[in-house]
Amino acid sequence: MGIFRFGKTSSPEHPAPAAPSVPALQTGPRGNFVPMEDLLRLVVEENASDLHISVASPPCIRLHGRLLKLETRALFPEDIDKLIAAIASPAQIERARTEGSVDFAFTFGDRDRFRASLYVQKATMALALRLIPRRMLSLEEIGLPPAVHELLKLPRGLILMTGPTGSGKTTSLAAMVDVINASGSAHIITIEDPIEYVHEHKGGMVHQREIGSDVPTFSEGLRRALRQDPDVILVGEMRDPETMETAITAAETGHLVFSTLHTTGAGRTVDRIVDGFPAHQQEQIRVQLSMNLKAVISQLLIPRIDKPGRIAVFEVMVNTHSLGALIRDNKTYRIASEIQTGAKYGMVSMEASLVDLYLGGVIAREEVFNKAQDPEMAAQLLAGRETRR
Repeated sequence: MGIFRFGKTSSPEHPAPAAPSVPALQTGPRGNFVPMEDLLRLVVEENASDLHISVASPPCIRLHGRLLKLETRALFPEDIDKLIAAIASPAQIERARTEGSVDFAFTFGDRDRFRASLYVQKATMALALRLIPRRMLSLEEIGLPPAVHELLKLPRGLILMTGPTGSGKTTSLAAMVDVINASGSAHIITIEDPIEYVHEHKGGMVHQREIGSDVPTFSEGLRRALRQDPDVILVGEMRDPETMETAITAAETGHLVFSTLHTTGAGRTVDRIVDGFPAHQQEQIRVQLSMNLKAVISQLLIPRIDKPGRIAVFEVMVNTHSLGALIRDNKTYRIASEIQTGAKYGMVSMEASLVDLYLGGVIAREEVFNKAQDPEMAAQLLAGRETRR
């Protein structure tokens, strides 16, 4: 039996967590080779978020936001081939080699699911695995603001979840879909790449379609969904103008549409969508967004200081008459100030969320300014609240 120990981390000022014990497979003079089953078990037992596998490095896991190298030997190309073959099909491996990357999901054991990204780097294969939580979290457990509950009752419109990669967008959207599925009789169609959370039929029906196996592209899946009697459509990502345009049209024609963008902040999100279209279409898109974009929810994950782990922090923009006018008139630079004064509509600014968490002893002071979209506004809010305390 071998022992995994965590090596040096990318944040040496924090002590490494206790070393978990996992079986290792002895393979002769090159040292310990750890089979994929044991690596996956380690991720599950430690509740790590990610596993990274690459040539010339030991396997690495991400725990509470920090990257930790395991104290095993560096991997050789033949090791990588064995590890990949344990979870990927020959067709997926070939596609990664010819196209540069492939994404897929798989189940480990009875219940644990992983999202995998197999890709080529420096002419060798590498693998990034994301652990998908076993249990669907509730909106309260995630920490989504109360206004989100009301948004899920809308009969139509476009709701966007935004944030950088790894910020928890998929988890939040899955929780929203689960609420709609459990509380009504809606027909929900999801188009995902890949399918991560698996939904069961509850009060409603959920049909999940995966890019590459069930439908070729997001835009094609969205077009086809409109012929399948949906009430709610989830589009995993709006990657191109065609998908964006179809999503907006679907919201306009009586469907509640959810999707994601890798942006932070409502103003930047609107600009990103509009800028994705040719100049002659941009005015029309602004008008459509002003009427059909119901909300933009931005999400970040911040390391906690009160206990191990990370906490989600949110900005919520709820479209109002005045906000719609700003979008239509290309004055998105004023959206942030509208959010600051829009508490009565359920709006929450990122700066206020960060300040609240800092004053509650949950996150470090520097995180307020590192993650704020407007550090000056964050400083003003912080000074005002510290004065009143």
